[in-house]
Order: sequence, then structure tokens, then C-alpha cells
Amino acid sequence: MPVDDTPRHAEASPARDRRRHPVRALVVSVGVLALVGVLALGGYAFFLQRTVEGNIEREDLNAEDNSVVTISPDRSGSTQPGDEEATADGDGGSVDLDGAVETGGGDGEGQVDEDAAAPIVGEDGEQIEVPQSEFVATTPPRPAEAGEAMNFLIIGSDSRDLSVERGRSDVIVLMHISDERDRVDLVHFPRDLFVPIAGTGGSSKINAAYSYGGAPLLVQTLQPLIDVPIDHVVIVNFESFQAMTDAIGGVDVNVAEASTGFPQGVMHMDGATGLEFVRERYELSQGDISRGQRQQAFIQAIMTKALSRETLTNPARLAGFVDAATTNLTVDADLQVGEMRDLGFAMRGVRGDDIHFETAPWSGIADHPVAGSIVVMADEQMQVLSEHLQNDTMEDYTDPVSPRSGFGG
Repeated sequence: MPVDDTPRHAEASPARDRRRHPVRALVVSVGVLALVGVLALGGYAFFLQRTVEGNIEREDLNAEDNSVVTISPDRSGSTQPGDEEATADGDGGSVDLDGAVETGGGDGEGQVDEDAAAPIVGEDGEQIEVPQSEFVATTPPRPAEAGEAMNFLIIGSDSRDLSVERGRSDVIVLMHISDERDRVDLVHFPRDLFVPIAGTGGSSKINAAYSYGGAPLLVQTLQPLIDVPIDHVVIVNFESFQAMTDAIGGVDVNVAEASTGFPQGVMHMDGATGLEFVRERYELSQGDISRGQRQQAFIQAIMTKALSRETLTNPARLAGFVDAATTNLTVDADLQVGEMRDLGFAMRGVRGDDIHFETAPWSGIADHPVAGSIVVMADEQMQVLSEHLQNDTMEDYTDPVSPRSGFGG
């Protein structure tokens, strides 16, 4: 059994001892995930580290304490240069996880403009017009009980070029890495979760924060809910998931709920099939909640295959995976490859049963007169989640509140 010989981990607590595998976890950021594999091949690591360094992009994604956050709605929607011509040919446009082609056009009768940011709603229930503005960021203190636990915000964006427009944040995941580096919790925040949007004086769907102010505003919106600091931010384009899957020869995914083309049970998927699998929501029992669970299952399958002996002992396959994983990866300006490598090394014993998936607590789905269909947050249970994150006791976290079937009350 591997033992972490660093001084701060010399004496494991009884709660930690109950875990089946010490010193095992994973950074779901695909770049860090790739670096776990890099370390497994010793001398090959230098070449792969250069690949990672050359591929990843860096942007000012985080909102550090006392920094200035700009609220500036992305008026361009999700249209990319050249999309107009592609859409006219019936093959192109911006494709969201539902597979819907959107052109950024107007709101015809009965047509929802999915490119527009969700409206901000005031306490009186009326829409608030949000002009371009600025506010000073604040960051919750790091609780002493958390030790050196870390929190990453992982954003799945539909933008093909962040330098042109930020697109939509169709996937929002908080990754909590335990102090002892032996556990990872991935908390999925449904994109329609109705929450206060920082700096606006109103509330909306949580992904509206990304539309109105990019990753920094999403950080400022999420931190008050969980009351822990977000250390780093990673944005991944969904095209990379397809490339990663194909680079490792496809993955075996557990299909918990059947839909057309996807029978219940374990199914082998290539990249294109996997994207189709995670896009579906209309046939699923809990809509976007169920889709989030599918995304988690697909990510877990990629993790399992990427960290298998089959991949780690095959230099060509590992190199292809590292290249695919980092080609469409953007990280915050403070996250350096050296830090990613060191973190990956501390978590080198990761196995699948040390990675845990949760959904942010919710109580039901409602039809808001202004915001449309929203996921209603379970406030008291969110506080329970916050306390476990603050105390680094996610191994004890349970959620008896969120509906397990249907749409709740």
C-alpha cells in the first residue's frame, strides 16, 4: 500500500484510515489528468510536459481578492466567425449539448433565443437591465480545518475560440481535492440552478454569470454558495472530450438510464457516440439533472481508461491522449505546469473508487415567469455541502434532499 512520506501526512486521522485506498485522487482538469500519466513514464515526461506547455492557453479566469470584476454581457452569443456561411449550408453553427444549431438570430414567435444570456431578476420578480459595470472581488477565507485542500472550478464551454467570445458554460463542476490528496469530489452545478448573480443585485440561472462576466463573475457567484475559495479555474472545449476518447481507443460507459440508441448497462463509446450520449436530456427522467449525471459517467469512464495500465504503458497512446487533452484547454494565469505536475505526483495513486460525484443540492424544477425553467436550489442542504467543503469532510457528506426521480416539489 503506497504511503505519502511528506511530513504533513505522517499521521492520518481515523476518518482517513477508513478509506479503502490512501493517497489516491485525480484532478479532473484534463490537463492535470494527462500529467498524472506523464509522471508514470519517467524519462518520457519531459517530452509530454513540453506538449502540455505548448498546448494550453492562459487567461485571467479567476477573481482574486480585491481584484476588479467587469460585468459585460457577451452580446455576440455563440456565433463564431464563419458560422453564418456554415449555417446557411445546413452544416455548422454553434452546437450546444442539446445538439441544437443556433444562429444568433432573433426571437420569432414561440422561439427561444438560446444565445441570449438568461435575464437577471430582481427581488420584485421583474427583470433588471444590467449595464456594463465593475465591482471589487471578495474571496472567502480558507478555513484552518481544510488544511491544504484545493478547489478547482471546471467550466465546459461551447466556444470554439475564447478570444472571440466566451460562449455558454454548459457544464459547471467544482472539483474539491482533499488535504491528504487521497480523494476527489466533483460537484456538478446544474446550469439552470437559480442563484444570486454577484454584482448585479439580482438572481438568475447560474450559467448567466458566465454570460455576463465570464469565469471571474462565475467564481464570484459560486464562492458565496459554498463559502470556500476557488484556487484555480479551467475551461475545456467539448471538442476535446471527443478527441481524448478516440485517443485512448474509446471508453466503457455505464448507462444508468436508457434512451434511444443507448440501452441500459455498460456500453463502449467512441468520441462521437460519447458526445451524443452527453447531449441528450429530453428523453431522460430528470432532464438537465439526468444529463449532468450522464456527463459525470462519461468523465469517469475517460478517467478510468486514461489511468489504466493499458494507457500508461503505451507511450504512443499516452502521447496522443495528452495532446488531445490539452489542445482545447484554457487555465487561469496562475496555474503553472510545474504546479500541475507536482499536484499530479502527490495524487499518483488514484483509482476510480477515490473519485466521487455529487450534484449541487436542489429541491425541484419550476417555471419562472421571467427566467423560464429553473432548478430551485435547496438552501439548507447547500449550507450542509458548504460545511463539508470547509472542513474537508466530504467523505461524510450525504444529500437526502435532492429528488432522486421526477422533478421534485
